[in-house]
Amino acid sequence: MRLLTLLALAFVAQLNADPLPEELRQNGWFIGCQSYTFNRFSAFEAIAKTKEAGGNMIEFYPGQVLKPGSKDKVNHTMSPEAMAELQAELKRQGVKAVNYGVVGAGNAEEVNKIMAFAKKMGLYSVCTEATEQIAAWEKAAIETDIKVAFHEHGGSMSNPKYKVWNPLYILGVVESRDKRVGACADIGHWATSNLKSVECLRILNGRIISVHFKDKEKFGNAPVVVAGKGVVDAAGCLEELKKQKFDGHISIEHEADWNDSVPQVKANIDFIKAHGTK
Repeated sequence: MRLLTLLALAFVAQLNADPLPEELRQNGWFIGCQSYTFNRFSAFEAIAKTKEAGGNMIEFYPGQVLKPGSKDKVNHTMSPEAMAELQAELKRQGVKAVNYGVVGAGNAEEVNKIMAFAKKMGLYSVCTEATEQIAAWEKAAIETDIKVAFHEHGGSMSNPKYKVWNPLYILGVVESRDKRVGACADIGHWATSNLKSVECLRILNGRIISVHFKDKEKFGNAPVVVAGKGVVDAAGCLEELKKQKFDGHISIEHEADWNDSVPQVKANIDFIKAHGTK
């Protein structure tokens, strides 16, 4: 057991948070899935489903069971052995882990633990809504050279305690900070907040690190639909990202059809590829 632990530590220690590999581009974009799309399944199964749908990268969320029958879960507190297992499965499937979140952090110590995990996993970025820890996030981003993206769920002016839904608030948090700190643009949740996603992208010009890609049936609380079938100007969002020379990853987050969403995820990936940068 001690030898296994040492081997696992050596395996994760050699990983670096490198830029997204050029060979993983699909018609100009880096495209994968937020594993929450497959939250009825394990992380191993989410990797396989991402590949089946046509993605070659994945964004993990905290709490997903590692593999069928396992007691381990994907988390920044997972054991070195579990991390090594996860990395080995990613390599076997040919899918790259690029992000982790949405993850909370109550203090600088927790931020540092999350960023240390991201470094060991060789991630490109971390996704959070804990803007109150901005100083700690920025410091850790500089030290690890890993990006931090502030995410938004649906919100409104009627709930002043929840602020990150508003891109102007996110801009105010990050605009004077290191460029490794920015936004995760959830174009579907902006529609939940009754905002036009293209306009939100323009507000955050130059600070968008990653994208959660989904369409909504209508503005406000409404079902998720495949891109181009709802009220989000998904094509317009991709055009705006091109104008901004966005070079991060796009994660499909299809929050519907939970038990059989691969066809819908594939349709979203095909939509993005059809609006390629080349």
